[in-house]
Amino acid sequence: MEPKDRLGRLNPIIEFLKSSPGRLNKIFIQKEKGHYRISEIIRLAKANHIPLVFAPREKLDNLYPHHQGAVALLAEKEYLDLEDLLVTEKPAFLVILDEVVDPQNVGAIIRSAEGAGADGLIMQERHSAGLTATVATVAAGALSHLRVARVTNIARAIERLKEKGVWVAGAAGEARTRWYEFDFTRPVAVVLGSEGYGLRPNIKNKCDALLSLPMLGQVNSLNVSAAAAVFFYEVVRQRLQAEKNK
Repeated sequence: MEPKDRLGRLNPIIEFLKSSPGRLNKIFIQKEKGHYRISEIIRLAKANHIPLVFAPREKLDNLYPHHQGAVALLAEKEYLDLEDLLVTEKPAFLVILDEVVDPQNVGAIIRSAEGAGADGLIMQERHSAGLTATVATVAAGALSHLRVARVTNIARAIERLKEKGVWVAGAAGEARTRWYEFDFTRPVAVVLGSEGYGLRPNIKNKCDALLSLPMLGQVNSLNVSAAAAVFFYEVVRQRLQAEKNK
C-alpha cells in the first residue's frame, strides 16, 4: 500500500509543484544520479521555496519503496503567503514559531492559538516541524481552522509585519518585563522559540519587546506549548477587558 502523505513518482510531484506547491512540506532528492526530470523538480521546488533534502537512495527507499529518485512529503493543508495573514478586520493576532521542531509542540500550539482566536501562524521553511500528520492529530481539528504561512526567513517576516504596524513580542525567559506588562490590544505577533535554545539572538533583536513568565519552582522553563497558551490567553484577557471597558 502506498503512503498517503507522500509522493514518490515524478509526474505527480511535478504536477503538485505546478498547481499546489503550498501542499508540499519538503522534497527528498536522491544523491546518486537519477532521472533527468529530477532537475525540473529541483528548479520548481527552489522557485516555490520548498525545502530540499539530498539523501542517499536508502533513505528514499524507506520513505517510499519504488520511488523514482525523489520523494515529496505532503502537508496536511496548504501553506499561505505571509501577506494572506495580514488581511483582517480586527487588530491582528499572529503567532510566529522560530525553529520549533517537535510536531507535538507545534500541534499543541496550533490548538491553543486557534482556541484563543489567533488570525494565523507563521513558520519557517527549514528547521520546522511542518504541517505533518502528527501535527494535525495533536491539533485535534484546529489546523483546519487556523491559517498557516510559510516563510523563507523569520527575521525578514518580522520586519514586514512591523512595516504593516504589527507589534512583535518575543517570549524569553531572561526578560525583565513580565508577559502581562505588554499591550496586547494593538496588532501583535507573539514569537516563540525552539525547545532547546529559545529565540535566536537575531530574532530577539527584531522584537519590540521581550517578555517572560516567572518560574517559582525548581525547573527553569516551561515547555514551549505550555508557555504559548499563557501568552495567547493574556491576549484574550486584555482584549476582552478592553471590549468590556468601551
